[in-house]
Amino acid sequence: MVNKNQGQILSEDSTRTLGKEAQRINILAGKLVAETVRTTLGPKGMDKMIVDSLGDVIVTNDGATILDEMQIEHPAAKMIVEIAKTQENEVGDGTTTAVILAGELLKKAESLLEQNIHPTVIVKGYRAAAIKAQSVLNSIAEDVSKKDDSLLKKISMTAMTGKGAESNKELLSELSVKAVKGVAEERESGVHIDKEDIKIEKKVGESVENSELVQGIILDKEKVNSGMPRKVEDARIALIDSAIEMKDTETDAKIQITDPAQMQAFIDQEEKMIREMVDKIIASGANVVICQKGIDDLAQHFLSKADIYACRRVKKSDMDKLAKATGANIVNNLEDLSSSDLGKSANVEEKKVGDEEMTYVTGCKNPKSVTLLIRGGTEHVVDEVKRAMEDAIGDLVAALKVGKVVGGAGSIEVELVRYLKRFSSSLSGREQLAVQAFADALEAVPVTLAENAGLDPIDIMTDVRAHHSKGKKWAGVNVFTGKVMDAWSAGVIEPLKIKTQAISSASEVAVMILRIDDVIAGSTPKGDMDPGMGGGMPPMM
Repeated sequence: MVNKNQGQILSEDSTRTLGKEAQRINILAGKLVAETVRTTLGPKGMDKMIVDSLGDVIVTNDGATILDEMQIEHPAAKMIVEIAKTQENEVGDGTTTAVILAGELLKKAESLLEQNIHPTVIVKGYRAAAIKAQSVLNSIAEDVSKKDDSLLKKISMTAMTGKGAESNKELLSELSVKAVKGVAEERESGVHIDKEDIKIEKKVGESVENSELVQGIILDKEKVNSGMPRKVEDARIALIDSAIEMKDTETDAKIQITDPAQMQAFIDQEEKMIREMVDKIIASGANVVICQKGIDDLAQHFLSKADIYACRRVKKSDMDKLAKATGANIVNNLEDLSSSDLGKSANVEEKKVGDEEMTYVTGCKNPKSVTLLIRGGTEHVVDEVKRAMEDAIGDLVAALKVGKVVGGAGSIEVELVRYLKRFSSSLSGREQLAVQAFADALEAVPVTLAENAGLDPIDIMTDVRAHHSKGKKWAGVNVFTGKVMDAWSAGVIEPLKIKTQAISSASEVAVMILRIDDVIAGSTPKGDMDPGMGGGMPPMM
């Protein structure tokens, strides 16, 4: 125990948790986070309904979304949430796997701590096991390339299985593969894909099978004036990042007008300046104007007289995507606009989607940006399909960037366990127990898949292990039949990056939490303190 006098260096309101108690609380927090998302894993995973303080409802089984919306307060639990965010940013999928692994690693460490094995020994074993797992994963993964359409479709379908989009996964996987291949570029260093080049636009109305991929950009904007043409063929597009209206003065200014003639002159001058702006656009040869800022009513009138299609207040991200898709330069000053700044597309057209008008910019010569328009019967359906598509696209990008994939259905984890158990026998001392604990923790993935499908995990795991011992490395859990299946031939395929990222993130956060033996929580500022709440540690959840 710590010297009693040490408490005197902290303020009276501070709380301090030491040694095993600190580890126990932190491990419990980590396990609770993992338990929360555990039931969402796999094709038979359940959904969570999250209602925020405003009454907005989210129904999802996406691990990152659940943890993000839950507003977890406990500091150790927050560390687990961070790995879900990292997994989401790095791959876009596999967040639930990463969190379950972290929780299981902490659970296994807890039983080792109870056997009086020092945290430093566990940490050393976990680190050695994580390094070994990464090298094994790289050695047993299979290659994938841009040409393997059927393999890419299987990766996309695997990402969507168990999500709200599952019933339409054939169509959606085809759209996601086309979208990713459309923006992929071959470079010396390998395949380069920027996920930002794929815009996902969602609209409520019609059913999910009416979703479409547009080789170009869909803007959630209508033309600014009804007198403008509804469709422009052979579009020459000007992208303008300045207002087509009179600028207000920087400082407050008063203009005194004493007679009507002066008033008329003032109006005429304003009209002349706006006309000059529009004349600059007409002179450049543009027949479509996409403006990031406002367009004055008078400017709208002149533009429609010149048969020019215009949209205003378009998002910066959409302007960048349009520049990529059409080859246009974004112009900040109308004085500088010339024909060389214009982008080209075959069509710019206003179409009614649901009950709103949208602008389609299609037929771009080199569509470096594409748009997926997601449809669905309700807001919740559309949101969940969008999340599933983001996961699928993330998986495809991760698979093509690394160029390697592995079988899913828990097969890769069971194969890793075999290698790690063999590796542990080459070690001496207590470190061996930590590596074995790491291996056992990996089995949480196939076990959870079985549990979520209502299967007996002991029976199915015995079968799966038996298949692996016969050299069948892709033997996994078939949650639909309750039998063992060959994940590869069944088309359950995941990018290698999901597994490498999940294992490295989970082991890092488990190691970090295990190394904490003292939690000092400062007092809550008096103004922020809830009535009846003391300072100190935030609540667990």
